[in-house]
Amino acid sequence: MNEIAARLPRNLKGFILLYSDMVLTAIALYAAFALRLDNPFVLDRLLDSWVLLSILWLTGITLTGFFRLHMTKLSGYDTTAMARTALWVAMLTAVGTIANIALGLGAPRTVPVLTGFILAILIFMFRASAIYVLHRSADQKLNRVPVAIYGAGAGGLQLIAALNSSRRYRPVLFVDDSATMQGLTISGLPVYRPTDLAKHRASGRIEKVILAIPSISNAKKSMIMEQLAELDCEVQELPSYVEMIRSGGVLSSLRTVTPEDLLGREGVDLAIPEVGNAYAGASVFVSGAGGSIGSELCRIVSDLRPRRMVLFELSEFALYGIESELRAKTEAAGIELIAALGSISDRDRLDGLFKQYEIDVVIHAAAYKHVPLVEANVPEGVSNNVFGTQTLAQAAIEAKVKRFTMVSTDKAVRPTNVMGATKRLGELVVQDCAARHRETVFSMVRFGNVLGSSGSVIPLFKRQIEKGGPVTLTHDDITRYFMTIPEAARLVLLAGCYASGGEVFVLDMGQPVRIRDLAERMIQLSGHTVQSEDAPEGDIAIEVTGLRPGEKLYEELLIDADTLPTPHPKIMRARESRLRPQQVEHAMASLRLALTHGDENAIRTVLHRFVEGFQIADHDEARLATQQSFNSESISKIETQNSPPSFAGAKDLRVSLMPAGGDKHVVVRLEKDTAEDGNKGREQWLNQPRAAS
Repeated sequence: MNEIAARLPRNLKGFILLYSDMVLTAIALYAAFALRLDNPFVLDRLLDSWVLLSILWLTGITLTGFFRLHMTKLSGYDTTAMARTALWVAMLTAVGTIANIALGLGAPRTVPVLTGFILAILIFMFRASAIYVLHRSADQKLNRVPVAIYGAGAGGLQLIAALNSSRRYRPVLFVDDSATMQGLTISGLPVYRPTDLAKHRASGRIEKVILAIPSISNAKKSMIMEQLAELDCEVQELPSYVEMIRSGGVLSSLRTVTPEDLLGREGVDLAIPEVGNAYAGASVFVSGAGGSIGSELCRIVSDLRPRRMVLFELSEFALYGIESELRAKTEAAGIELIAALGSISDRDRLDGLFKQYEIDVVIHAAAYKHVPLVEANVPEGVSNNVFGTQTLAQAAIEAKVKRFTMVSTDKAVRPTNVMGATKRLGELVVQDCAARHRETVFSMVRFGNVLGSSGSVIPLFKRQIEKGGPVTLTHDDITRYFMTIPEAARLVLLAGCYASGGEVFVLDMGQPVRIRDLAERMIQLSGHTVQSEDAPEGDIAIEVTGLRPGEKLYEELLIDADTLPTPHPKIMRARESRLRPQQVEHAMASLRLALTHGDENAIRTVLHRFVEGFQIADHDEARLATQQSFNSESISKIETQNSPPSFAGAKDLRVSLMPAGGDKHVVVRLEKDTAEDGNKGREQWLNQPRAAS
């Protein structure tokens, strides 16, 4: 029936509605005579009053055209339409009463008034019945999901029209925070208080809630989502009007609410002079441009009117994705867009790009960041995160780049894993470059996890929930700092504008989030219940698998508690110690030797020595000792403080890194087959205990 009604031309449906109102007018007049005369058999009186009926019909048709009642959709029959109908009936009653008296039509004077009351009741009953029958027939055939719409404003009205025409959803009620809206009927649906949702969910009247307030603030949305999460039903939201336009429609723009919406963090405004001056008209190079953070950085930079953007990425697939996304936008804005494949460890490739495209700003977002994978691939992690960073920084210095901003991580603070240690050493390398070369302004921006990134727990939890569980955690009490990808990217760009050289900026991450709470919220927002000892009948269980090697129970953002403010309240400047240039050289030379021979134990030992707070997980003191044979050519490349330049005559050298009476020192000992004078000074120096951090 609903499909037949939908296929009828609109003018025909309007005629049917008008004809039904005329029939109802005749019925109402008949009922008025019956009530007034206390006699149900008054057909003759109705026929005698054909003049009055004709006047009512003509007036009704005229007023219907004036109020356009015949063009009102049943699906859009709301409080406003009901008010127009009531006014139509009142005016019809007034005209009938005046005509009866003025023309002496002979009907009792109360009959036109009774006719108006009865007609109003009949019209409202007819429309309500038609709406119910049409929706009921559609629901029985399509098995549509009953939906509550949160927000009875403009967004809710747009959504109700789209849902009524859909084959999947059946809107049943509105909820709204405004007391003036509560109790009204809008588009045929009652408006309730938000506190009433629980009882409607418990009764099975609704199975889904859609938030339809596109202009809502993040803080307000977070508060609403916390309340809706308790309903154990699926929650979706209507995005901003811009996103609705881009997606091509209201229904196609609906998205499932994610844990990002629970953070309640407000966006960062980049419309400030520092940002505009820093990137407008510049040639910007973004490493790791296809990653989660890198791609968002590219999107934002493209809005800041740069002259040129070079997207540098190792992954062909990732580079193609971001280049395709930005191509039309940058062409329209007159921005030159270059998609360049390559590795940050390839100095020749970097030098060529920097020279060809006259790079002004480097944003370094390329890194191996997945803790377990880097733990299992230590040499590759060091090559990329440490030496790749050094290579990129040196290329920037050579090309006289004005500003270099490195994206870092909270895992670099007192790291318990190789990934964090490599990122911290990368920071130290960049700080060393800043101390040596003032022409390029170097800085680092350190922050925690970003929700929705490729390495986040969110995609994993989503997949597990879609499969019906279980959702896996490594520890019940594990916590992490979180922010959204857009917020992190904006703050990175802003922090780079505040740098004068060598600063580590730390972003305000808010309060740490308990991962178990995050998992529970995701399960609930997906329309499922959490299985537990108290609720064994729940849909999805949460299992604890144990901490992985190198994984922290909680993260830190600062090595030292001391910070300095910046012009932005969400950005702080850390006050932390640095390595001396000679220490950085020694660290890099030692790592290079260890990499050359593929010795993971030696790599871990070097990281332990030079990265403050790094603890080698699951390695006892005996495993700190590592021995490896090197030839004199390799050893002669090590440049360290007070080391003599000559190593002539030494062959078949053996270097040992041995514990020296504590966790904080190691002895570097040299053994050689020849003992010529040129080596005695070096041997004596190498046997001195050196600080491990």
